[in-house]
Amino acid sequence: MGILERISEIEKEISRTQKNKATEYHLGVLKAKLAKYRSQLLEPTGKKEKGEGFDVMKSGDARVALIGFPSVGKSTLLNILTDTHSESAAYEFTTLTCIPGVIQHKGANIQLLDLPGIIEGAAAGKGRGRQVIAVARTADLVLMMLDATKGEIQKQLLEKELETVGIRLNKEKPNIYFKVKKAGGISFNAMCNLTKCDEKLVQMVLHEYKIFNAEVLFREDCSPDELIDVINRNRVYLPCLYVYNKIDQVSIEEVDRLAHLPNSIVVSCNMKLNLDYLLEMLWEYLALIRVYTKKRGEPPDFEGGLILRRGSSIEHVCHAIHRSIVSVFRYALVWGTSTKYSPQRVGLQHIVNHEDVIQIIKK
Repeated sequence: MGILERISEIEKEISRTQKNKATEYHLGVLKAKLAKYRSQLLEPTGKKEKGEGFDVMKSGDARVALIGFPSVGKSTLLNILTDTHSESAAYEFTTLTCIPGVIQHKGANIQLLDLPGIIEGAAAGKGRGRQVIAVARTADLVLMMLDATKGEIQKQLLEKELETVGIRLNKEKPNIYFKVKKAGGISFNAMCNLTKCDEKLVQMVLHEYKIFNAEVLFREDCSPDELIDVINRNRVYLPCLYVYNKIDQVSIEEVDRLAHLPNSIVVSCNMKLNLDYLLEMLWEYLALIRVYTKKRGEPPDFEGGLILRRGSSIEHVCHAIHRSIVSVFRYALVWGTSTKYSPQRVGLQHIVNHEDVIQIIKK
């Protein structure tokens, strides 16, 4: 039996098995087996696949992967938002490789990757699914392009494909501490009341992975699936924005319904509707901020500015200017919303906000 046959056998057995107290251990072991086979499926099978990937050098302040089925308008969106030309036409699979473009917004350079259309079964290597998904794993944000005329079906199929290869959309990393040890058996602890998982199930899942010595600490109530994600260590947790294109072809009620779905935006690439709001949401979801620097006795440099991630400290600002600054750093003066008064004298650990002005004083 090949890996694909084994995977489909396990999937059939999971769908046949009733979910109740008596079968939870059996289901847990099946899910662990399934995750193990899927991981094997994703590993390159030798020399043949080496030259096939889309190696696009990471550039700019953030990277966004544009994913969707063929002919939903990905290339049209890339052409409108960036200065790049990606071939767009009325037939499927117009784009056959990865085409990078750069969106310039609020002084940030955001790299947008137009990936070939995904088809059902991409995770198993159909179409060019595997390479598309490998690029998506390196992105900071997934922009899922959907056809407003086709409703929710595309979204469910794409989410399933990405879920299969270990990309988790709009989910937090499970709060489980897990460490493999050399000896001492399995030590299991939980800091809360567990309703979805217990010690026996954890041991059975670990034994399926041939792990017999480990430390496991549940800091929150997690399911067996989340435990398997932690054991695999190759899961990627990405924010995702669902973009419904072609809203000029559906009723206003349907547009209203789609616009109110969580993490969703409605646009029309052909009529250039709502694209400015899409850029604002990209900025928000990428958690970008822009800060300005100031030299002593001079006005702030509002032309330049540094692009950082939300939650960055003065230390990150120093690194962004030059690596050597931290070693001669004395203190910083900050004007803006992150301080109680302006200017405030702060140290390396001070967290900066959007549009703060920073002056660094050296020793």
